[in-house]
Amino acid sequence: MSLAHLQSWWASTPTSELAWVAIGFIAQFMFSMRFIVQWVATEKARASIIPETFWYFSFGGGAMLLAYAIYRADPVFIVGQAAGLVIYARNIYFIWLGKRDPSTAKVA
Repeated sequence: MSLAHLQSWWASTPTSELAWVAIGFIAQFMFSMRFIVQWVATEKARASIIPETFWYFSFGGGAMLLAYAIYRADPVFIVGQAAGLVIYARNIYFIWLGKRDPSTAKVA
């Protein structure tokens, strides 16, 4: 792709479309942050662990990617992100439940 082609695309693309592309990139960044969080936590502990923030980035990025997938009308992407959100929400629920009642917290 040449610079001229990119400039032409940018100039001819409606603002609403550019906004959705930006949402898609921000969502992908958020979703990718969960891996960085997990990697840093694992390096600190010198063991494989999944910190609480991993699930928040997973849910936030997954929700934004689902919105982007719905906008793009991609059924495979929609189903994949929707299923992931259920898992992320369930893990966050267990985290909150464990904070409210420590006796319910389980360690894997």
